Amino acid sequence: MNKKSEIDFTEGSPLKLILSFYWPLLLTSTLQQFYNFADTWIVGKGLGDNALAAVGNMGSLFFLIVGFSFGLANGFGVLVAQSYGAKNEEELRHRFAATIELGIALAVVLSIASILFLPHALRLMQTDTKIIGDSLKYGYIVFGGLSAGICYNISGSVLRSLGDSRTPLKAIIASSILNVGLNSLFIFIFHMGVEGVAIATLVSQVVSSIICIGKLRQIEAIRLEKKYFINESRVFLELLKNGLPMAFMNSITAVGCMVVQYFINGYGVVYTAAYAACTKYLNLFMNPAATAGNAMSAYTSQNYGAKNYKRILEGVYVCLGIAVVAYLLLGGLMIFIPGTLAGILLSGSEQIALVTEFLPRCGIMMISLNVLFVVRSCVQGMGKPMLPMVSGIMEMVMRILVISLFIGSFGFKAAAYAEMSAWTGALLINAYAFYITLIPLLRADKDISYSENRNLNRRTTT
Repeated sequence: MNKKSEIDFTEGSPLKLILSFYWPLLLTSTLQQFYNFADTWIVGKGLGDNALAAVGNMGSLFFLIVGFSFGLANGFGVLVAQSYGAKNEEELRHRFAATIELGIALAVVLSIASILFLPHALRLMQTDTKIIGDSLKYGYIVFGGLSAGICYNISGSVLRSLGDSRTPLKAIIASSILNVGLNSLFIFIFHMGVEGVAIATLVSQVVSSIICIGKLRQIEAIRLEKKYFINESRVFLELLKNGLPMAFMNSITAVGCMVVQYFINGYGVVYTAAYAACTKYLNLFMNPAATAGNAMSAYTSQNYGAKNYKRILEGVYVCLGIAVVAYLLLGGLMIFIPGTLAGILLSGSEQIALVTEFLPRCGIMMISLNVLFVVRSCVQGMGKPMLPMVSGIMEMVMRILVISLFIGSFGFKAAAYAEMSAWTGALLINAYAFYITLIPLLRADKDISYSENRNLNRRTTT
């Protein structure tokens, strides 16, 4: 096994291990956000605010579908990492084989379902007639090529579970350069519409998937034979039992976002464009803490498999430190220069004014979101996905409740209040889940160590 790529989190300094894994992972996710951000900038400047609204309008719906596959992939990756941490290569290979089979089935089902229901979903979201045509063009292409994105999510999740954050980085560097180049070519040279943005995204996802798959084929610990694909019903059940709650958590959260989008769309294209810009900045600025959560998941999963519970707590302290630093730096930008940020993506003064209402409020409360990423990922990494799924329900309920009750009184600011309340509610549930899951394990470890030391002292005295 190439130790330069894979990291064993069960031995060595937690700080050094997590940071060596975190930085390539952060660069990967930042580049993903960058080319999403570049898409938005190119669409806004090259095609106008209405086209930006059409692409942004697809964000919550896209998260509903892709978030489901991403949650499922992460759930599978947790069990792969636990097998890796336990040094059980037979179990590891069976779980990897089952992950491939379930991933193929998932890609086929989600692609067909998303294409069939896309027009109905856009109508349910009150999509303005000015932008529904572009939303459909963009959506049909992106959802038609959904298998490329799912392939990258699953292959990237498996690589991260083995401690390899460098290969996904290489994949995203290549796909980001390609994506930005194709976007510029299609829109500014060929004068294509939003379909050009969708095609560029699809091609870049295919490239990133090919790079990750190529690396997986080189790893000896997961080299597969035909026998690993036979009689896998028990393994399927294990993977789905852990993956489905994480997938549903993402999708439930996305439903809440879609309801917020529904209310925003009801106020016209100006609100829709402003909200698209706000969500782009939220996704960009939450990225360092979300990445710390991904690192926490891989680190926790391996150490949980190895029964190193004290090391899990040490890793929590490291990742919380990252989350706090990210809050101080990026939350500060949202609070102090919201107008400057809005002007980068938008042209209309009314849209910019709305963004300057949204960003500072979310910036103040972003600490709760950053801590949520770390705590929730730790719980999921221990193979306990149910309460995090419940927290997804809480997020959905809080978003729907706040936006429906207060948008009439507070206008666009209600969207910010919906986000803030959703983060806080989810954090409370995951903090409770963390306490009831990890603390008993630490206490049991402490009791065992105390008992072993006492027996040793007795034998020494005798």
